[in-house]
Amino acid sequence: MRSFVVEPVSRPLSGRSEVPGDKSIGHRSLLFAALCDGEVEVGGLSGGQDNARTRAAMEAMGVRVVDRGPGRVTITGVGVDGLAAARGAIDCGNSGTSMRLLCGLLGGQRFDSRLFGDESLTRRPMRRVTEPLRSMGAVIDGVSRAERPGEVYPPLVVRAARGPLVGIDVELAVASAQVKSAILLAGLYADGPVRVREPGPSRDHTERMLAELGAPIAVAGDGSVTLDPVGWDRHLTARSLEVPGDPSSAAFLVAAALLAGARGVTIARVCLNRTRTGFLDALDEMGAGVRRAVATAGPGEPIGDLLIDAPGGGAALRATSVGGSLVVRAIDEIPILSVLAARADGTTTIADAGELRVKESDRVATTSAMLRAFGVEVEELPDGLIIRGQPGGRLRAAHIDSHGDHRIAMSATIAALVADGPSRIEDIDNVATSYPGFARALNQLAGGQVVTQVG
Repeated sequence: MRSFVVEPVSRPLSGRSEVPGDKSIGHRSLLFAALCDGEVEVGGLSGGQDNARTRAAMEAMGVRVVDRGPGRVTITGVGVDGLAAARGAIDCGNSGTSMRLLCGLLGGQRFDSRLFGDESLTRRPMRRVTEPLRSMGAVIDGVSRAERPGEVYPPLVVRAARGPLVGIDVELAVASAQVKSAILLAGLYADGPVRVREPGPSRDHTERMLAELGAPIAVAGDGSVTLDPVGWDRHLTARSLEVPGDPSSAAFLVAAALLAGARGVTIARVCLNRTRTGFLDALDEMGAGVRRAVATAGPGEPIGDLLIDAPGGGAALRATSVGGSLVVRAIDEIPILSVLAARADGTTTIADAGELRVKESDRVATTSAMLRAFGVEVEELPDGLIIRGQPGGRLRAAHIDSHGDHRIAMSATIAALVADGPSRIEDIDNVATSYPGFARALNQLAGGQVVTQVG
């Protein structure tokens, strides 16, 4: 089991960095390209393990994927109806996105499939995606546990469909891009319209990309999404797809620059989709002054640079309250946002974030434990955190167990940059699932070796 040893920085960060391709868009690019008619070139893929799981799943079902260079592949699509049964079970590793999206895709196929993952993924509940798919006629079996009757856990078995799935009009209790996307994917194999409504906005990469490829999908003024396959020719148009930089990965470099101080830090080619900018919007409320320079609308996604000049470090941050739809748009960034709150002036409250309890770790609990180890006063809520900021001085050097959660490991690494001595972050192997090269990027911006991987 590997660890990071992190030295505190002694000067502001500076320089230009590019983050890996966005995981969410990468998953969808690999999956939708496989359903196109013809060759699709996909560029900007992250190289992380999560996207690799989706790629391997599509290859196992007969899709040819050829590497063309770093982050670039050519996918020979088999068409919407051209997938074949995998010879064995499909390993989703640590990727909940792979498993949930594949549930939607496989629910309408004419063959059986089995999905499994690592120990962490096996603990993640799946009922919120299997339930609406079952209402469409998909047959999905999972594992039950006595401590949570009625819940469904991996491994999952998706049975061959006996005929077309049925259209549904469903209102999700909690906004979720993964669940919405699974339902829309299943809608490609339905005999009637599929409409998904949510209580607030979630990531809209699926509907953007499907529209780009010619799927019969429409977004209404109330935010509801409808896919109507009736009369559709069942063809997705092959066209090149370029994956922009991951805003969730960029958040860690932005936070490092704000905490340690920055003289001309640029994070380039980041996806600035409005459903993904909750972290940046929260920073605006905290007075961080991160500038967004939108360069292009891209193929369906706005892309631009993030510019940070903060020579004084975190002392200028002020506390804020985060909840409601903002939490949905910043759910993956809550741990690193909590680190920034620990250095802000005042008390920050994060609410409506109960979904964090069922991520790679219980992120409410692990974020709270991480902050306390650094000497921060924090109160754990059922659905969030109350963080009492300490804008002056240094955090206490700490020894952190990340519990195998890549976002906790990276958040702790950023906090350690402003500690009063060296810190050690344990169990960091899963950082590679989302951000290969994370330590290297930090060292480059710091102008020296502040993060060392050991073990």
